[in-house]
Amino acid sequence: MSVPDLAVVGAGIVGLAHALAAARRGLRVMVVDRDPAAMGASIRNFGFVTVTGQAEGDTRRRALRSRAVWEEVAPKAGIAIHQRGALAVARRPEAHEVLAAYAASPEGEGCELHDAHHARRRWPMLAAGLSGALWSPHELRVEAREALPRLAHWLAQEHGVEFRWGVSVTGVEETLVRHAEGRIAAGAVVLAPGDGIRALAPEIARRAGLRACRLQMLRTVPQPAAFRLDAVLLSDLSLVRYEGFAAQRPAARLRARLEAEAAESLARGVHLLVAQGADGSLVVGDSHEYAESAQPFSSEEVDALILDELDAVLDVPRPGIAQRWAGVYPVADVAPLLRERLGDRTRAVVVTSGTGMSTAFAIGEETIAEMFG
Repeated sequence: MSVPDLAVVGAGIVGLAHALAAARRGLRVMVVDRDPAAMGASIRNFGFVTVTGQAEGDTRRRALRSRAVWEEVAPKAGIAIHQRGALAVARRPEAHEVLAAYAASPEGEGCELHDAHHARRRWPMLAAGLSGALWSPHELRVEAREALPRLAHWLAQEHGVEFRWGVSVTGVEETLVRHAEGRIAAGAVVLAPGDGIRALAPEIARRAGLRACRLQMLRTVPQPAAFRLDAVLLSDLSLVRYEGFAAQRPAARLRARLEAEAAESLARGVHLLVAQGADGSLVVGDSHEYAESAQPFSSEEVDALILDELDAVLDVPRPGIAQRWAGVYPVADVAPLLRERLGDRTRAVVVTSGTGMSTAFAIGEETIAEMFG
C-alpha cells in the first residue's frame, strides 16, 4: 500500500470499527497492532451486543446502530451469532419492580415481562423461587475470541485493509506513526489502543482520569445436550449496574436490599451474565475491580460469588470449570467515551465504559464522518 488515507493504531473492536467505517468510504486503511493478533479486552468479553438496559441517549442510540452493523457484517465475515435476546431474571420482588418499570418505559418497547410461573414454563432451566423475568429481543451475542479475527480477515480480504501485526507503536506526531522499527506516514490517524492510550497519549489519559477495570470470567464444561440457553441471562445484581435499569424508580429499593443481602458482591462489582457457547459450555461472569493498573492475580472468593449467583438463578448442578481468565478495559471520568482531537487529522478514541462490543461500530462511523466529512 502507498501512503494510507488512514492509519488505525489498535486492532480491537474500536480500531476495527474505525477501519470498517473508513473502508466503506473508499479510503485506503492500514491497521497497526503491537500483538500478532487481537489479544486485549475485545476478545476477553462475552461478545454481548447489549441494547436493553443501556443508558438513554447516545449510548443506546449507538448500541442500536452497532447492532444493525453486526447483523449486516456477521454473515459476510463468517461470524456466527450464538444467541439473540437477553433474559433479565428477578430473584427479589424489588428486582421484578425494576423490570416492570423498565418494560413500561419507552426503552422497554418490544420487551416482555413475565411473572415467575410463566417465566419457568418458558425457560424451565430457571431456578424455583424467582419473582419473574424480562425478555428482550434486541440483543445478539458473538463469540468474541472468534469474531475479532474473522472480522479482521474479512476487512483485509473484502475491503483491502492492510494489517501490520506485531508492530509496537511508540508515538504519533501529527500524522506520522512512530514504531520500534521505523515510522508510517498516513493522511490521518486514529489512536484506538484501549488501555494502551496511557503510553501513547499520557497527558490525555491523566486528564481523563484513565484507570483499569479488571474482570474475572469463567467457562464451564459443556452442559448436557438438552440444556439450551437461547438468550444471554442477567440477574438482580445486573440491574443496579446497567444504567437504563438503575435509572428506574424502584432501583433504589433494590440496591438497598442488595446492600443488606449481597454486600460483598456489590463491593466486588459482581453481576451475573451467562451465555452458552456452541459446544454447550457456559461463559459466566463477571466482576469489576478498579485500579490504576490491573493486578495479575485472580480471587477464588470472587469466582465463588459469581458461581453462587449462578446457582441461585439456574436449576442445574454446579458445573465444572474448564477455563478462567481476566479481562481488562479502561474506565475514565469521561464515560462512556474518550474521544479527543490530537491534531487536525489525528484522533484518540477509547471506550471507557465496557460497552465497546455494543457501541464501537457507531462510534467509528461518527469519528470518520467528523474527520473526512
